[in-house]
Amino acid sequence: MTVKVLYFARLREELGRDGEQAELPAEGCTVAGLWENLHGEPPPQRLMTAVNQSQAGPDTPVRDGDEVAFFPPVTGG
Repeated sequence: MTVKVLYFARLREELGRDGEQAELPAEGCTVAGLWENLHGEPPPQRLMTAVNQSQAGPDTPVRDGDEVAFFPPVTGG
């Protein structure tokens, strides 16, 4: 399955990119599982996320074609 991943604020600067397409092996992935698949470690505790522009938690399912955004808890406007 393919999902679009977006990074905002400090994460974008640290990773050196504003997003990427992620190919995941199968259905049944969560937001936390996506982060672990991409970065090889559990997501930071205070990481905020959105799936398809709706606030999401680490256990929120990720499905083929979803857009997942990761951002720090405080971002500027």
